[in-house]
Amino acid sequence: MYQIAISGAARGESVEEGRLLAEAMGGAIARFGHSLMSGATIGLPNYTAEAYKRAGGLMSVGISPASSKVEHVLKYRLPTQAYDTIIYTGLHYTGRDALLITSSDAVISIGGRMGTLHEFTIAVESSTPIGFLQGAGGISQEIQTLVSLAHPLREGMEIIFNEDPDELIRDLVKVLDKEHARYKNLYR
Repeated sequence: MYQIAISGAARGESVEEGRLLAEAMGGAIARFGHSLMSGATIGLPNYTAEAYKRAGGLMSVGISPASSKVEHVLKYRLPTQAYDTIIYTGLHYTGRDALLITSSDAVISIGGRMGTLHEFTIAVESSTPIGFLQGAGGISQEIQTLVSLAHPLREGMEIIFNEDPDELIRDLVKVLDKEHARYKNLYR
């Protein structure tokens, strides 16, 4: 079982464009038996987490920018229901993003804005495989252009683009299985 982080817009046009994709991705992550991690935020990450729980997902973990549940709910106005546990970091959004991405085996981005771009750059800098579920607009539509401008990326950095949630999970798992082949018993 891998820890798959979901990155995506909390607000904006890509939330409406990507809602069904986010829900489909939550179901796919659950069906494939992986745990789900997110920034415990509204919008596409929360739609993914809710669908993951409805599909019987094993473990949904939220990484909060807040230092407590009270701050999470009252100051940041973030949800709690779709998570089996929430880690209250007190790291605000930028620190939360770094902890979320570096604690995950892989990242899936859907739509997005500046926060999604931030999480993408953390994934690239930490060599965390990342997949983009296409079709929700937002920054995910522009990433291929940014990647072409930033070439070369770190050696072995995997960035996958797909419009199908199941295929994207399969492709990311292939990358992870290859990367962790020596340690496959740890990921059962």
